Amino acid sequence: MRLFVALEIPSAVRENLAAFLDSLRGISKEPRWVRPGNLHVTLKFLGEVEEAKVAAIRNALKEMRCEQAIKLNFRCLGFFPNEKHPRVFWAGIEASANLKILATDIDGAMDKLGIPREQRPFSAHLTLARFERPGLSEALRKAIATNMERDFGSLRTNEFHLIQSKLNPSGAQYTTLASFPFATAEA
Repeated sequence: MRLFVALEIPSAVRENLAAFLDSLRGISKEPRWVRPGNLHVTLKFLGEVEEAKVAAIRNALKEMRCEQAIKLNFRCLGFFPNEKHPRVFWAGIEASANLKILATDIDGAMDKLGIPREQRPFSAHLTLARFERPGLSEALRKAIATNMERDFGSLRTNEFHLIQSKLNPSGAQYTTLASFPFATAEA
């Protein structure tokens, strides 16, 4: 089964992003736009995992702790690797320092279970679209440029999720397998 660990985003942020993505879809159909219902903050992509390993993964995730809830502000837009050769279009996240700590702790716990560590440093973002061929139409570039500093909302959470991803011709379908509270303090 294909799994990842993520934070869910609140409905208000999801609705703001959905309206923005709808406006961009009207300009260009070329990128593969992420469905708003599939937007999440990935903490660790686990990939294909044997069903027999899921119980150990759940047990390891149950042990994750932070002193306080994580705070996120969803704002700004950008591209991986860059605007001239975009492969991924994303919304940025300004996060409390404990987000990176939590992601690193999850990565380490999964490494102990035989799931390799991430090769790139953790970079909090929401993937909005993927490009098959690098390049932006001029109309899409202008629409994005006028929204580069846009604010989409915020989140405070003390819970993350283990999510299964099933790939279908119409796009990925996500199912939450388990939720894990990681902080006792809300502030």
